[in-house]
Amino acid sequence: MSPSHGYTAAPTRDSLELTELHSPSSSSPRTSTSSSHHDDNDHDDLSSHPRRSRTYSISSAFDFNTHLLPLSSSTTANRYTPLGAPSTLPPSGNLEKQKTLTYLNGLSLLIGLQIGSGIFSSPSQVDNHVPSPGVALVIWTIAGLLAWTGAASYAELGGAIPLNGGSGVYLRHCFGELAGFLFSWTAVMVLKPGSAAIIAIIAGEYFNRVILGSFEAEIGAGGLPGAWANKITAVVMFLVVAAMNMLSTKLTTRIGDAMMFLKVALLAVITVTGIVVAATGRNAVGTEANRMWRERNWFEWRQPEEGRELVMGGVGEYAIALYAGLWAFDGWDNVNYVTGEMRSPSRDLPRVIHTAMPLVILFYLLANTAYYLVLPATTISSSNTVAVAFGTTVFGPTGGLLFALAVSLSCFGALNASTFTSGRLVYVAGKEGYLPRIFGTLGFRTSSPSPSSSRFSRFNLFKSHPWTRTPIYATLLNSFLTLLYILIGEFSTLLTFYGVAGYSFYFLTVLGLIILRVKEPTLERPYKTWIVTPVVFCCVSLFLIVRSVVGRPWETVGVAAWVAVGVPVFWWRVGRWGWGRK
Repeated sequence: MSPSHGYTAAPTRDSLELTELHSPSSSSPRTSTSSSHHDDNDHDDLSSHPRRSRTYSISSAFDFNTHLLPLSSSTTANRYTPLGAPSTLPPSGNLEKQKTLTYLNGLSLLIGLQIGSGIFSSPSQVDNHVPSPGVALVIWTIAGLLAWTGAASYAELGGAIPLNGGSGVYLRHCFGELAGFLFSWTAVMVLKPGSAAIIAIIAGEYFNRVILGSFEAEIGAGGLPGAWANKITAVVMFLVVAAMNMLSTKLTTRIGDAMMFLKVALLAVITVTGIVVAATGRNAVGTEANRMWRERNWFEWRQPEEGRELVMGGVGEYAIALYAGLWAFDGWDNVNYVTGEMRSPSRDLPRVIHTAMPLVILFYLLANTAYYLVLPATTISSSNTVAVAFGTTVFGPTGGLLFALAVSLSCFGALNASTFTSGRLVYVAGKEGYLPRIFGTLGFRTSSPSPSSSRFSRFNLFKSHPWTRTPIYATLLNSFLTLLYILIGEFSTLLTFYGVAGYSFYFLTVLGLIILRVKEPTLERPYKTWIVTPVVFCCVSLFLIVRSVVGRPWETVGVAAWVAVGVPVFWWRVGRWGWGRK
C-alpha cells in the first residue's frame, strides 16, 4: 500500500517489533533504533519501576500514538508485509512468533468452548421464560445469530490486528490504553477465571452423578451429590487441565480437537435419537414416547401447571431467555485471544468463525427440537440436566450414565479451551506491563540467560521441552484465581457479573470496529464484514446492558465499581511513571 496519512514517522521499537513479526526474513540486523530492545524473556536492569522494565510487545504497535505508524501506513521493502500473512519465522521466546495453530485447532477452540455445558443445561432457563416450545426455538435462533454478528465483527478486527489478546488489544487501539487495561483488569481477575469456575463446577456435578449413580435424580430429589463434593471434583478436573496447558501446547490442542469431535458426535446422537423416537413413538427401553408435541401447536401458550412461575409475555422475560441462550453460545470470541499464534490468521480466522457459528446454531436447534420431541414440558422446564434426563428417558439408567459421562467430558473440553485462551490473555497483560513482567514470559525463565544456564543448554534440556514454549506463570495465575472462584464463588453472582461486564466490553469492542471504519478507512482488512453486522450487535448488546441496569441495579453497580477500581490500578501500573502518550 502507499502512504495514506500524509506524514511519515520514524520506526520506533514498537513498529520494528511488528516488522520482525511479519517480515519473511527476520534474521536481518536490527537498526540502531531498536538496539535497546530485548526478547520477551530478557530483563533490562535499568529499574524496578514497571514503566522502565516494561517489554514493548508487538501489541504496542497498535497504540493510537502520533509517533507510531498507524495500521494503514505503507508497506515498503524490508519493513512490513501484509498484516496476517503467513509467517515463516522460527519459534522463539514469543508466543506470536511460534505460529503453531491450524484451522482445525481454531475450530476446536471455538466449538470446544461454545459447546460446553450450556446446551445440556440452559434449555430450562430459556424454556421457563417463554410461552411455548416454538418461541423457545426462535429465541435460540436469535441468540445464535446475534453471537454470529459479534463473531463476524471480531473476525474483521482479528484480521486487521492479528495479535494475541482479543478485546484488550482492539480496545487499546480504538480507545486508548486505559480501555485496554480495564478490559484486561476485568477479564484477568474475574471474567475468564469466573467463567472457567462455572464450567468446572458443572463438569464436577456431572462427573459425580456418574460416580454416584445419581443421574436419574432431578432438582429437589435425594441422591444428588453435595455442593462441596462437586467443588472438590471441579478442583481436581481443573488441575488436570491446567497441568496439560502448562506442559504442551500441542498436547492441549490435540485434546481440544478430540473433544470437539466428541461434542459434535454427542449432539448428533441426540438429534438422531429424537427423530427416531418421534417417528416410532417408542423409546429404546420399550416405553411409550412423549406425544405432547403431536397433540399441541408448538406456538400455543402452555398452561400454568406445566411450568414454574409462568410470568411470560413481557420484554424482561424474553430478555432473560435471550441471556440464557447467549450464555450457551458464549465463547465465540475465543479464537481472537490466540490470533497471533495462527499460521495464517487473515485466511483461517474468518473461515473458523463462519464454519463454527452456523454449525453450532444448527446443532443447538436440532438438539432442542429433540428434547421437545422426547421429554415432557415439565421435565424440560424443571431440569438443569436435560441431556441426562433425555438419555435416561430413551435408554434407561444406562443411557443416563453414558450421557452424564459424555456431558462431563464436554465440559472438560470447554474447560480446556477456556484455560488455553485465559493463559494467553494473562500473558499479553504481562507483556504490556499491566501485570508483573514474569507473567509475560514463557516456560520457567524469568531473566536473560546467564553463563551458567547456557552451559545447561548444551544438553538441550530447557531448549527443546514443550513447556519452555507455554506461558506457565500466566497459567498459574489464572489457575489460582479459578480455584479461588470454584471454592468461594457463588454461581448466580458470577453469571450476572459475566453477563453485564462481558457484554459491556463486547459492545465497546464492536463499537470500536465502527469507529475504525471512519478513522482509518484505508486500514488493511483481509476480511471485512457488512457494516450492518456490528451495528445490529451493538444495538442488541446495549439493550441487554440497559436491561441489566434496570432489572438488577445493585449487581450492575457492583460490576461498575469493580471496573472503576481498575482506574487507580491503571495509574499505579501504567500512568504514574509516564506511560502515557508522549
